[in-house]
Amino acid sequence: MLTGKRTQNSKLKTRNSSLLRFLGAAFLAMLFCVFGFAADERSLDSGWEFRETGTESWMPASVPGTVHTDLLNNKKIEDPFYRDNEKSLQWISKRDWEYRLVFNAPQADSKGERKELVFEGLDTYADVFLNSKKILSADNMFRTWRVEVGTLLRERANELVIKFRSPINEVLPRMAALDYELPASNDQGEKTSPYTRKAPYQFGWDWGPRFVTSGIWRNVRLVSWEKARILDLNIIQDDVSKRKARITASVEIEVEAGADASVVLNDAKTGKRLASKGLGLVEGRNNVEFEIEIDNPRLWYPVGFGDQEMYEFSAEVSIGDRSTDAFSRRTGLRTLELRQKPDNYGTSFEFVVNGIPVFARGANWIPADVFPTRVTREKYRTLLTSLRDANMNMIRVWGGGIYEDDAFYELADELGLLVWQDFMFACSMYPGDKDFLENVRAEAIDNIKRLRNHPSIALWVGNNEIETAWLHWDWKENNPSHMWDDYQKLFNRLLPEIVEEFDPGRTYWPSSPSSNYQADPESERIGDMHYWQVWHGGKPFEEYTKVFPRFMSEYGFQSFPELETVASFTTPEDRKGIETPVMLAHQKHPRGNQLIRTYMEREFPQPKDFESFLYASQVLQAEGIKLGTEHFRRIMPRNMGTLYWQANDCWPVASWSAMDYFGRWKALMYYTKRFYSPVLVSPYVDQRGQLKIDVVNDTNENVHAKIIVNVFHVDGRRLNSIELDAEVSKLSSTTRLERSLAELLAGFDKTDVVISAEIVSDDRVISMNRLILVPYKEVRAKRPSIDFNITSDAEGFLVEMTADRPSFAVKLESTIEGRFVDNFLDLMPGRKTKIRFIPRNPTSQEDFKKSLQIVSLADAFS
Repeated sequence: MLTGKRTQNSKLKTRNSSLLRFLGAAFLAMLFCVFGFAADERSLDSGWEFRETGTESWMPASVPGTVHTDLLNNKKIEDPFYRDNEKSLQWISKRDWEYRLVFNAPQADSKGERKELVFEGLDTYADVFLNSKKILSADNMFRTWRVEVGTLLRERANELVIKFRSPINEVLPRMAALDYELPASNDQGEKTSPYTRKAPYQFGWDWGPRFVTSGIWRNVRLVSWEKARILDLNIIQDDVSKRKARITASVEIEVEAGADASVVLNDAKTGKRLASKGLGLVEGRNNVEFEIEIDNPRLWYPVGFGDQEMYEFSAEVSIGDRSTDAFSRRTGLRTLELRQKPDNYGTSFEFVVNGIPVFARGANWIPADVFPTRVTREKYRTLLTSLRDANMNMIRVWGGGIYEDDAFYELADELGLLVWQDFMFACSMYPGDKDFLENVRAEAIDNIKRLRNHPSIALWVGNNEIETAWLHWDWKENNPSHMWDDYQKLFNRLLPEIVEEFDPGRTYWPSSPSSNYQADPESERIGDMHYWQVWHGGKPFEEYTKVFPRFMSEYGFQSFPELETVASFTTPEDRKGIETPVMLAHQKHPRGNQLIRTYMEREFPQPKDFESFLYASQVLQAEGIKLGTEHFRRIMPRNMGTLYWQANDCWPVASWSAMDYFGRWKALMYYTKRFYSPVLVSPYVDQRGQLKIDVVNDTNENVHAKIIVNVFHVDGRRLNSIELDAEVSKLSSTTRLERSLAELLAGFDKTDVVISAEIVSDDRVISMNRLILVPYKEVRAKRPSIDFNITSDAEGFLVEMTADRPSFAVKLESTIEGRFVDNFLDLMPGRKTKIRFIPRNPTSQEDFKKSLQIVSLADAFS
């Protein structure tokens, strides 16, 4: 699948039909209009119909789309997410489905033109017919399929039919013929997912439903070209520095017949010619390379370290005096290294961009909908901007989902989010036969070529958790050894070889977690680590502080979404408790509710009602992840990354997410904005009972600041206060204050005090934190009195709050649509705190005031 842009007659066209973005590209398009004809691409996404195989009537279909969403749009099924409808819709994946399009091709008989159909995503087992002739058999959701159809097209009424076979029924006979079964512990039904090159999460997961889709899930195009066309433009960054960038532009050209040609490389933004070559092209595919130097290049940086500068290069091919095609590619120039060097703790695991070690602050990303065609560019932007606004700089595209749409990576480039990219294999063993491996080879090549020019892509990773599953989930003991041989064929030979051939500038990592076979995959000395003793193992949150990874790529804890989200899939009867049948249908982890209750009993009193339980579960989740994340940040550079599980949801559900299906921020996301602050103050008590105040500075600049520590009684009295000046070095974590806890408490019990710490720089608080010394249920706090005042400005409303005593996880709510810039925050006595609310639509101050509710954690309990 091409993510570059092709110049076509008078307009520049992308696979999503975006408009011209640069005048230089428009100028190049004008040249084609005057002097020649580029390859023409016509969308075939409109006018489709579908039906169940064996039935008569056709219904309107959307392309891109899925059978499930088409049935929903035609009112043939109820909302799959509502109540427990999921279980009544499993029949859909057991049926076969057909899609049909009738289209005209006015220039079907144009002499000299080649024509092909391009299917960017067929899900999954499909036979394709054009005018009753079979032209393609597809068997991989993740591949792009191209078929030459020039001899079959006619000017009018071409019929294109795609027959999809059930992805479940297709595999069951193959499984029955084997004397073993590939492990697939997350499949919520027949365990067919390992045999099918299809999004694993759609077979069910412990946070997602089972909706095994079929359909045309990405665009369909009719491409016409003559003599020569450009298939790809790859920008290889040979040597990049602030002073000079040496790059190689590799142009892949397909030619009908051998011919003399000229190839030109331009700066698409300015129209400036960078290089040109005259050469003889041979029939078939040709690679033409240009070596270019750029003085004082504008470099691309992750967010927080510099600007996200992008270049656009354009290649043009001409045969004789006639231009035949042009193609452009956007990329960012930077160096990116996964640095692994021996040190006092083992071997480092840190991402270094333009020479700067970057502490990766982020989360794991799953597909934003179980029906991925419903995720628009606008939703991608909303979700990814939320991650950036919460001070994240990396997102891991987890291997049980999909290779995301081009828009996802374009926005990651724009926002400065590094992308840890898994190949789509997760928590299963996979076949190792020749046909399967060749299928994966084509899949990997398609997606590497599609994504490799995005500066945000930081790493290619073979799979999620399969190496550790083989060693630690009893798979090795309970399965034949050839499964491990097949694993090595796929993840230790095939995929690294393809990465080396098609994207040699990036690191390949075999699995997550992994030590690259130099130690146990869960080693604390080398590689990345997943830690699930908190949650799955039931261990207390404090266990996080006993773990010292090199890079923590998974850890997490569940919570429930907002009441508004729960209301979207329930009736009032369903909301009598978290154990009602419908609430259980939206809790996919078999022990999820039990574990939430267990941890809540350790930390909190019993919530007083259903809504309070939802709220308390979010605070519980946020407090646990805060404790772990701050520890992992404090031990930098021993640890150089935290990607908690998980960023988002694919449907409304109780899960580990920080944002729910609708993009609503849970408490965890608001906490994230604070514990991922580039400069963080972190108070804690060490094993000797000493209070320590650590300051973490992830930025590339020294910070001159004042550190202020206050000790408050729960009734609001200030018991102690310390101020000190500090020069906080860049890229560092240091202890700035250490005091005897007994001295600071001034004779008061731990249950009576709250410790507050903040960093002030240039008269601005850049990080504020608090510490309680016992579980919240043991704190002898009374319900606080919170006063507030509302003012308005051009952006919205400011809510200024004061509290008479320490107040925890204070939540602001409004029935007016909009968003609070901060929330679930702590209020300390004697301090005014301002929170901005940005309404979606014009709203009066009086209406906003009437709608506003403010609750603290104390309000959740009787």
